[in-house]
Amino acid sequence: MTDEIIGAIKERIEKANRILIASHVRPDGDAVGSLLGLGIALKQAGKKVQMVLADGAPASFKYLEGRDQIKTKIEGEYDTFITVDCADFKRTGKPFESIGGSDINIDHHITNQKFGKLNLIEGEEVATAAILTKYLPAWGLQITQPVAAALLTGIITDTLGFRTSNVTPSAMRQAATLMETGVDMPEIYMRGLIRRSYEATKYWGSGLSTLERKNGIVWTSLTLEDRKKAGYSGNDDADLINTISAVDGFKVGMIFVEQSDNKVKISWRALEKGVDISPIAKHFGGGGHAAAAGADVSGALSDVQKEVLQVTREMLGL
Repeated sequence: MTDEIIGAIKERIEKANRILIASHVRPDGDAVGSLLGLGIALKQAGKKVQMVLADGAPASFKYLEGRDQIKTKIEGEYDTFITVDCADFKRTGKPFESIGGSDINIDHHITNQKFGKLNLIEGEEVATAAILTKYLPAWGLQITQPVAAALLTGIITDTLGFRTSNVTPSAMRQAATLMETGVDMPEIYMRGLIRRSYEATKYWGSGLSTLERKNGIVWTSLTLEDRKKAGYSGNDDADLINTISAVDGFKVGMIFVEQSDNKVKISWRALEKGVDISPIAKHFGGGGHAAAAGADVSGALSDVQKEVLQVTREMLGL
């Protein structure tokens, strides 16, 4: 079946002239890296491409070639629509509300709702960028240095620098293949995972100062006021969840981020092998995979936090 889908995607890409590529709101490294990697490769092949992220590309990825070409809305016509690293079509955001689905859906989340006409979903892969690393050559697309830098960013950030429990020898070989184009992996590692702006670092301070623990779970929250005081321009957690994931002695790490539309963004991370948090995220209308998942829940921060923590404990037997 996979061979058939790979062939069908190749045929669709070959026939396409104007291609629209999108990913999810509050894009992470895999969303941005997959979008750029595929977009640049398609442009190199002579296709007219528009890359759209509802929230734009975070400033932390300004080192990636082509980032300035990412728009926040659809501009002009297209004949083929591709989504990458998006498990639920609703998470593409407002620019796509009237569309309903994509022509090609490429993702690695096991909770993917298969909303595309062609669905390439490989839940065993560490990142959507890893899927693209495998199949771009099969689609007649060249992995040049700019493409490799984007894809390597996706792999490194989604594996937290090859630290997640789903890292395989295959993932390491994919990274090596991308490095062979001449990209500087240590630099990408530093920019993608380590370096933070002054504002993001202050924002982290707010979350770390309110860190809590109980029954095998460690968590914190970030409020709109925290964001304002820090001067942080994003509406995410500035990847603070990765630091919480490094706290020893717990089964699950969580973060609650208050949003301006009376919603709370929740991220879960499994901190022990054998813990699968994807069903919890799915319960709250979100998605992800065993090691990492997220959801957006309507309500006040305090109410959402209380309910989600309770359900998390119940579903994991903590």
